[in-house]
Amino acid sequence: MLAHVRRPRFPDHSVTITDYGAVGDDTTDCTAALRAAIKDCAAAGGGHVIVPPGTYRTGAIHLLDRIDLHLEAGATLAFSQDPAAYLPVVHTRFEGMECRNYSPLIYAHGRRGIALTGSGVIDGRGDATHWWDWTKGGQDGSPSPERVSKDQLRAWAEEGVPVADRVFGAGHHLRPNMIQFYDCRDVLIEGVTVKDSPMWNIHPVLCRNVTVSGVTVESPDGPNNDGCNPESCAYVHITDCTFNTGDDCIAFKAGRDADGRRVDVPCHSALVEDCRMQDGHGGVTIGSEMTGGVSNILARNCHMDSPQLDRALRLKSNPLRGGYITDVVFTDITVGTVGDAVLEIALDYENVDTGDYYPDVHGIELHRVTAASGPLAWNLIGNDANPIRDVLLRDCAFEGIEEGWVSENVEGLTLHGVTVNGEPVQDGTAPA
Repeated sequence: MLAHVRRPRFPDHSVTITDYGAVGDDTTDCTAALRAAIKDCAAAGGGHVIVPPGTYRTGAIHLLDRIDLHLEAGATLAFSQDPAAYLPVVHTRFEGMECRNYSPLIYAHGRRGIALTGSGVIDGRGDATHWWDWTKGGQDGSPSPERVSKDQLRAWAEEGVPVADRVFGAGHHLRPNMIQFYDCRDVLIEGVTVKDSPMWNIHPVLCRNVTVSGVTVESPDGPNNDGCNPESCAYVHITDCTFNTGDDCIAFKAGRDADGRRVDVPCHSALVEDCRMQDGHGGVTIGSEMTGGVSNILARNCHMDSPQLDRALRLKSNPLRGGYITDVVFTDITVGTVGDAVLEIALDYENVDTGDYYPDVHGIELHRVTAASGPLAWNLIGNDANPIRDVLLRDCAFEGIEEGWVSENVEGLTLHGVTVNGEPVQDGTAPA
């Protein structure tokens, strides 16, 4: 897998944004300076665009070929809270559906050899009155502004409206992602701290050869503030990262429903290792937008604890999604306390258990997974029409389990060397 993942290389050429008029005073708008520095660096054949210490206010940043945007220690990119700073609209995905929407805060489309590096901070400045408030419904029970826009997008996707005509942006309320690289090759995100995104933090889409290394995601308070969501990507390496999120820490995705079937590009060949998941809905997750299929995922040597995850390892789908999840291995994972289950495979996500596109989920393995406490060791919920198949747990120890486990509509659940609260479990079809 790693043989296909190589870090991009950049020419030994650098420009500094302060030479283009950027001022790190947390007041001056540095958008034009950043764009000019990136443009000049690219015109010279590429290299490093240096952000020195200081706090630089900016709107949308678009990377070009062979550009490494490097944040030195003490540097912060502080993104505007004005949605107009992310216009004009760009081609993007929102929760697995393509559209034209506000630009992600840092964006690239169709580029090769791009990077975000250094030890600085990328601050989306999402808060309860900027971006996140779009998800709040009215006191009268009316839907949130984002729900209205999302329902429109979903309807257009189901009707097959061309993507060019699915225009959102001004007058609509679909939050942009923090970092989205779309249809790019040779991508590196390394060392930076990412915080308080409007929505998902790191979102590579249709990318190939992606490395996310030594990154800290500090975004626990925002709705849907997933840490890193590779979608329809191939050859992904996520290593030595720390996630403290308001949703899933890592989630592999592959498009949603009718739009996922139209694009029909899987997510495959990814390695997650040596990461720390501190808070969120799920540690390593697949779905629920997985219509194009997800396969060949390995997560190893990760620590999930403090203060609490809802679930450590989670695969989620439903009969509206279709697609498949297969060849997934979790090994040498240390879990502290979970709020629900250590492992969840749920094919009734959002309480949907009927539809025309039953997902195929099989070939899931856990090796040497340990947990300290939680209600359930595992929660496996298949469908009558399509059970979960071929799940293997080997040398796993689940302590402090309050309710046991759930196995419904599962074929081929195999347990070897599995203990729950110190007692060997050989038959996982009924609670102990």
